[in-house]
Amino acid sequence: MSSYAFWNNKGGVGKSFLCFVAASEYAHLYPDTDVYVIDLCPQANVSETLLGGYLKSPEALNSLSRKTPRATVAGYLEARLNSPFRMIPDVSPYVCEPKEFNPQIPENLRLICGDNLLEIISEAIRQTSQLQIPIDAWKQVLSWIRDLTVALRTHSGERDTLFLIDCNPSFAVYTQLGLVAAESLIVPFTADDSSLHAIENVVALLYGISDPNTAPYARINFAKLAKEEGINLPKLYAFVLNRVSMYEGRAASASLAINKMIKKTMDNIHQKNRHIFANPKDLPSNSFIEIPSNNFVEIPSFHTASIVMTTTGTPLHKLKPGSRKIGDEQVQLNSEPLQRYRDALEEFVNCL
Repeated sequence: MSSYAFWNNKGGVGKSFLCFVAASEYAHLYPDTDVYVIDLCPQANVSETLLGGYLKSPEALNSLSRKTPRATVAGYLEARLNSPFRMIPDVSPYVCEPKEFNPQIPENLRLICGDNLLEIISEAIRQTSQLQIPIDAWKQVLSWIRDLTVALRTHSGERDTLFLIDCNPSFAVYTQLGLVAAESLIVPFTADDSSLHAIENVVALLYGISDPNTAPYARINFAKLAKEEGINLPKLYAFVLNRVSMYEGRAASASLAINKMIKKTMDNIHQKNRHIFANPKDLPSNSFIEIPSNNFVEIPSFHTASIVMTTTGTPLHKLKPGSRKIGDEQVQLNSEPLQRYRDALEEFVNCL
């Protein structure tokens, strides 16, 4: 069983889109593996794409949320709130098959659908984790999504499994549940100044590694509590520079500059904190292609292709060059940029 969380403390970096690509392409490449997507973002963006795109998914999302129990991640968490310290033996009511709504999706891909109710019940989840009895209430509650992966793994029987968890940018309790359930962390970012600070926030919030100004808060930070309670945290696995501006077939200088700055920052963190990296022996900046962990992967910007995919729920392997209609507009996918885009995304998927 392998599990990856997609998270950055900054929104708009394409984490849900990359989660969709990773899930649909991995499921296509490995039909004997059950690929589970757990959508822990209240906006449910990856669920929308898997269920047919922004134009068709509302009906599917409504039908799943109207079921009893809700066939969503919020439905599962509601059940856990009703019985906080006992695992649910049968989690099948909370799992859907996107192929039933979107025929383009591989049949071995499963979804625990996102739900805006997640935001509403988050305070109840947080309060349950703070109960004085049992004494390990925080640990048990923080393990709810990990429990879900264990149950799903049992449900798959002898088949291999892969779990991809899409997390909200905030460090809310439902984000913490998703991160604790993952073995590895994928951090998408974009070429702007705020991305560097956002990645520093990832390291500070999740691992408690920050500058001296925040040292007084170390005794109450998430990482310290996780260590005291024996909760394993995911290792930094890949950094994905998304939507890279291209000039004459190469990354633009601004994108390269940001990437270089982030590589240097992560190398500096690695020198004193190797234990938080999936591949502790090698500097992150040296792990671009040769080593399939801690990769710095660059994805070129191709706005038209991403719009087509998210609007129609079309996986990368089914995306073809040519003209197609999106709503009332005719859009064109040209062969050369599409192939460059496909190659970069396939390289990313091959790292999993």
